Amino acid sequence: MSKGYAVFPCNGLDKCAGCITHEMAVELSREPENEVVCPVVYRIAKARYQKVLEEKKLLVLDGCATRCASKLATEKSLRIDEKLNISEEAKKRGYSLDTSLEIGEKERRLISELLGQLKEGKEKTGTAGTLMDFPEDLEYETYKKDKFVFRVPIAPEFYFNENDVWAYVSGNHARIGVADFVQKSLSDIMFFTPPSLGIEIEQFDEAGTVESGKAVFEVICPVSGVVTSVNEKLVNEPELINQDPYGEGWIAELELTNFEEDRSLLYEFEEYFPIMKRKVEEFHV
Repeated sequence: MSKGYAVFPCNGLDKCAGCITHEMAVELSREPENEVVCPVVYRIAKARYQKVLEEKKLLVLDGCATRCASKLATEKSLRIDEKLNISEEAKKRGYSLDTSLEIGEKERRLISELLGQLKEGKEKTGTAGTLMDFPEDLEYETYKKDKFVFRVPIAPEFYFNENDVWAYVSGNHARIGVADFVQKSLSDIMFFTPPSLGIEIEQFDEAGTVESGKAVFEVICPVSGVVTSVNEKLVNEPELINQDPYGEGWIAELELTNFEEDRSLLYEFEEYFPIMKRKVEEFHV
């Protein structure tokens, strides 16, 4: 991608993960199209980076679960195009980060893998909008508990997993999102991290995250496939997930790779609705 990245790294240099974000930022800055935005300087002199942030894609590099870089970007109303959390990526790849601040062989392998992932993502195709035909009007079954009303669509194209993530399947494609139960459990959603365009996801892999003041929710993908589009609007308007979880709050779309096997581990409406009711009764929402 010719316009490159504005790289926004964590500055937590007292932890190994923070040192890795620093090293990744340095490596990315070796490419002439990329430029590093220092969060400390940006907080006090944001005009210095205004042109860079307008012209380039914002890549946020968080070190740990604190997500200080992401939170600063959101606080300053910056549009996050891509995001990596070093601790989460290390865990997914089976790396145990040291307490030492030295960048050793293991850390360099992780950095190399993550840089390769970013490069591969740039080269793959996809879109930040919908590619699917999706019904404008849906019919729902509802369940009420106290002041809360929980909705579940009854259309046969909808499938659900045990993690309360839905997939609307049409031909060889699917749109995914979180169930109404999830958004009500989380309350006000403040952050959304989409999956990367073009990556292949296996059933039950993570397909992005949504975060509220209560918790970070991993979107566990109901189906296997290649991500063909993401709902970019959610990066700046994550509240759409609260407002319309089955409509404007959709997460991503995939080209399916193994749906005949995947569907055996999914629920249709008749199976999922009583599961959702049980969860509502068992958990405080």
